[in-house]
Amino acid sequence: MFNALYFRTFITLVETGSFTRTAQRLEMTQPGVSQHVRKLEQYLGKSLLDRRGRRFSLTEAGRRAYDYGLRLFAEHEQFRHSLDDEALDTGECRIASPGSVGLMFYPYILGQQQMYPGLTVSYNFAFSQEIVADVLAGRHDLGIITEPVRHAELDCTLWHQEPLCLVVPADFAGTSLAELMGIGFINYSDGVNHAGALLRSNYPGEFRSMSQFRRQGFTNEVAMVLDAVARGLGFTVVSRLVLETSPWQRQVKELDLAVAEHEALHLVTRSGTRVPRRYARLLDGFRDQRLRERFGHAEAVTPL
Repeated sequence: MFNALYFRTFITLVETGSFTRTAQRLEMTQPGVSQHVRKLEQYLGKSLLDRRGRRFSLTEAGRRAYDYGLRLFAEHEQFRHSLDDEALDTGECRIASPGSVGLMFYPYILGQQQMYPGLTVSYNFAFSQEIVADVLAGRHDLGIITEPVRHAELDCTLWHQEPLCLVVPADFAGTSLAELMGIGFINYSDGVNHAGALLRSNYPGEFRSMSQFRRQGFTNEVAMVLDAVARGLGFTVVSRLVLETSPWQRQVKELDLAVAEHEALHLVTRSGTRVPRRYARLLDGFRDQRLRERFGHAEAVTPL
């Protein structure tokens, strides 16, 4: 039967290159080391060592068993640390968000993983409806959505707000609603809602609804919508996160508007579930960074 102790003995033997040193390191007898290796070979049904007196080399099966053993114990340690909900820099985080957030949040998380190798993150890009369903099903521990949701089995709280930007082609010289109507609107999944909110606040005497605007196209990938704007095909309204991460930001420009509107980002988790502290550090760290970039100073963050 499977015995992780046999793998531990075999790994130590490979690393020391000596049955005697392995026995000393593991506080075993030398015959005990030999027995563990034989038991592992019997379990796997393969010879792991080419023995030449007191010396040995690894067979192909031995090399594969050594690599597997290293992964086995690394995953074991990672799993053990993941059970500690108080740990800030170890364990797994399972997060989902729309692309508008993930375009910047996911690279931020990757930077945290580089600093804290014990931290692993499974990140999924999806629409808000999919995220809610996946959190309910237990496929994600935490979701970030753009519209609040009410559900008996979910907790939903406001997390962060990003400014909305009215983005036009770089050579667009207009400022009026009529001029925007002239070039048309590029839509995406949240485009109509975002554009309606921003235009209603800034053109209250003229704006009626988004049906006033000629639709110049649609994409379900928010990261690509500014490509169409850069080509002069119309305007759109996106979160500043999208504009700042876009490869087309030099081919477009943001119109200055008097009244600011924001995309509200909400956190959704299963009701009664205590999210480990490592999630809070990622979320608070990213939000704090965004506030510093916007205002030049950090706002207060709830202590972890």
